[in-house]
Amino acid sequence: MTDSRDSYSPERRTALVLTGVGADGVYHAGVLRALDEAGVKIDLVAGRGMGAIGAVLAAVDGTERLWRPRGLWRVPAVARLYGWRWPVRTILALLTALAIVIASPLLLIALVVPLYPLGLVLGMIGLDSGAALVDGYSRLVGHAFAPDALPTWLPRVIAALTLATAAALAAGSALAWWQAPLRRRLVGNRAWALLGAPLDSSRAVAHFTTGIWDLLRGGGAITPPRARELSRRFCDLLTDNLGQPGFRELLLVVHDLDARRDLVFGLVREPFRRALFPPPTAPSTRRAEGFDLAGLAREHLLDALRAALSVPGLTEPALVPFGADTYWRGEVHRLTDRPAALGRLLEEAAAAGAEQAIVVSAAAEPPTAHELVAPRIDALGRLSEQAASAEASALRDALHHQVHRFRGVYAIRPSHNPVRALDLAGVYDERSDRRQSLDELMERGYEDAYRQFIEPLVGGSGERMKGMTASDED
Repeated sequence: MTDSRDSYSPERRTALVLTGVGADGVYHAGVLRALDEAGVKIDLVAGRGMGAIGAVLAAVDGTERLWRPRGLWRVPAVARLYGWRWPVRTILALLTALAIVIASPLLLIALVVPLYPLGLVLGMIGLDSGAALVDGYSRLVGHAFAPDALPTWLPRVIAALTLATAAALAAGSALAWWQAPLRRRLVGNRAWALLGAPLDSSRAVAHFTTGIWDLLRGGGAITPPRARELSRRFCDLLTDNLGQPGFRELLLVVHDLDARRDLVFGLVREPFRRALFPPPTAPSTRRAEGFDLAGLAREHLLDALRAALSVPGLTEPALVPFGADTYWRGEVHRLTDRPAALGRLLEEAAAAGAEQAIVVSAAAEPPTAHELVAPRIDALGRLSEQAASAEASALRDALHHQVHRFRGVYAIRPSHNPVRALDLAGVYDERSDRRQSLDELMERGYEDAYRQFIEPLVGGSGERMKGMTASDED
């Protein structure tokens, strides 16, 4: 998909914009691999949601860690990046056990229905085992419903499971309330503290933070530093090498629930740095939104990533304490992702001098008539469908309203993608009648990048691709 006033030119300042949630990052990895392989010139990388991970690694020439064997998207831990919070898992397990125990008498009786016909058939063919089977099961049912058996232990088990469920509710609520002063004060009924976001993003944060640290430390066996120190090291590395081969300017956008505005974290060169991130003495409301990763905000890189990995409404927002020397003067704000922030990300990329943008999204092309698919009935499937719909709408709006800011906007997206945001273990695709894995989604991103952008646009522009020889060009 291309929306362009001018043809692509490698001479123009180019922004690569990555947008998506969860498993969408696998598609980004495939596209990044293709762009790197083809030697496409990228001056600035920008990301929101899971796209922030690809942008951060692309800024320091580290995208290979996304797609290589045993890379960040090729390990079994990926399937558990977003899981149910422990109170939800515990309560669901207890309620399931309670339902099974309550239904156990009915299950014992229901087994009579297939056993008696089976015994009759075995007797008709001359086998004594049929009568023995029916007689043995009749005695089992009799013993189970004896006055000192099922009627005695069943109420006790039900009571125990009920008390365990209530204890899990109380423990979860008490723990959330106890942690609140350490994080941020809660207002309202304590019971609602447990009924917050159902999913946990801490594994995703830890997984990708470890990947960034592995990139920075190289082959040395060094103890990982604290988040603030790791953020400083990354920003110092990018600042010192900006302009060198493989290093690119960086923009990230997250949403501040308390300030009710998007926040921009970036590291760009002059003269765009001063426009995007005015100094503290400047009388501008821009200081409330712009955070310069080459300046005072360089400790907040991982905070921005934690917020980008927070799925709106499904995970708890990231609690970020701002410094006393910032616009927010030591306040603790709730930061999260916002699908529609893609428009703001394109706006910021244009303000950073980008003349053309390559937008990468795993949101498939909208369906046409007679392309309906069966709705998902599992909980994660329903949540993933909602996220996919929001992504597709945000992509359409951003491309429609922000294209005028660039001389060319080029979108790389799949024509069909059954893997939704939370399908991190793969998913069954009814169109192809088989299960599709994350590796296939990565390969689709690689192929789409070549088919939709590199071959028709980069090759057509006359840019010499990496690996081409004079004989190839002839």
